[in-house]
Amino acid sequence: MNASIFIVDDDEDHLSALADLLEASGYGVETFDAAAPALAAMPKQPDLVISDLRMPGMDGIALLKELRQQHHGVPVVLLTGHGDVVHAVDAMRAGAEDFLEKPYDSAHLLAVVRRTLEAQAARKEVARLQQVLIERADDSILGRSRAMQQFRKRISVLASVDLDVLITGETGTGKELAARAIHAASTRAGGPFVALNCAALPEAMAETILFGHGEGALAHDAEGRAGKLEAAHGGTLMLDEVETMPVAIQAKLLRVLQERCFERLGDTVARPLDVRVIATTKTNLRLLDTFRPDLFFRLAGAELTTPTLREAGEDIPLIFAHYAQLAARRYGREDPTLPWALLQKLKRQAWVGNVRELKSSAEAYALGLVELEGTGAPRSSPMTLADRVAEFEAREISAVLDAHAGNTLRAAEALGIPRRTLNDKMRRYAISSDAERASDDAD
Repeated sequence: MNASIFIVDDDEDHLSALADLLEASGYGVETFDAAAPALAAMPKQPDLVISDLRMPGMDGIALLKELRQQHHGVPVVLLTGHGDVVHAVDAMRAGAEDFLEKPYDSAHLLAVVRRTLEAQAARKEVARLQQVLIERADDSILGRSRAMQQFRKRISVLASVDLDVLITGETGTGKELAARAIHAASTRAGGPFVALNCAALPEAMAETILFGHGEGALAHDAEGRAGKLEAAHGGTLMLDEVETMPVAIQAKLLRVLQERCFERLGDTVARPLDVRVIATTKTNLRLLDTFRPDLFFRLAGAELTTPTLREAGEDIPLIFAHYAQLAARRYGREDPTLPWALLQKLKRQAWVGNVRELKSSAEAYALGLVELEGTGAPRSSPMTLADRVAEFEAREISAVLDAHAGNTLRAAEALGIPRRTLNDKMRRYAISSDAERASDDAD
């Protein structure tokens, strides 16, 4: 095992002998005759510290405590004299990995070193995996509602067939997340996933970016260069906001999708193309005059619609809690407290920005940047009149329901609308009914 070990001992002869033993066993060794210079060298991040217990100035236990105070997770093995066993036990309680009584057997010391390094490596791997899980959890498709269950089932079906896919959905509903999920569950998972934001595609450079260019095709770039299509060969190309793609490029892309081969700009070599295209849009391409109908039908080998929070309103508390917890752990904060009343108010809010807005509010709440009292974080974009009306209506219905203890019959009478109409609006805005509230209280 190639590891770095610090040895700290004021006995020069023992320090030299121990260093020789460990170096002969293949370890990298750095020696110190006192604790202070060893502490100063900790930015080098050794894998193990072996320290004598009794030393002038700062002894081994003080060194151990200082390392722990500075949040160094490096394991420490202490070397003790015959009369220091009681102190060594105290050191173990303070966080020492092990201790050896002098004179020790060389084979036993090497066994302790090997075991300690293996345990440390295991801890690092666990920490790495936990971080991976946190990062992946940030990209998971959450929800227990019927809408989200059907959505995940549809993704699973689409992943099993190698068709181009068109994903349509409102802003913030996770269209790219769905595209990545389809890719990850498909036979192309081992290939690249290349994302291209069509809205940020400069029209003058669009063809070069998408198809690449041959040698000498561009005066400022004499060498040939692969484009996005070629980069995605063997995997998936996601065309985000495909409705913004320049019309001139649409015709060329259509030909590529039909023939499954392409030529770089300024080149005459036809290159085969093995790629799955997943296009995303927030508009109905069928109604868009600036989008070619034949390209639409080519892209829409299969279609997927991402659900809004209006359709999956019961998942709002789960999604909010998930992102709040992730944000807290990412920044070393305690998991935030989420009162029942807060979660109920979140369910009643009209989340115009869908999951993206909900996630932003959850992160701000977890970091103490905002106190949510039924309203989300500041909006990043202006609300339309329809959005404002919906938010006002949801807020008013919630207030009347609160005033009548969740009784929908009395609330409907107070609002001057039929109870059936009230129930329809409550479903639309994911507002809990009196029966649901009673069930929550019972839980």
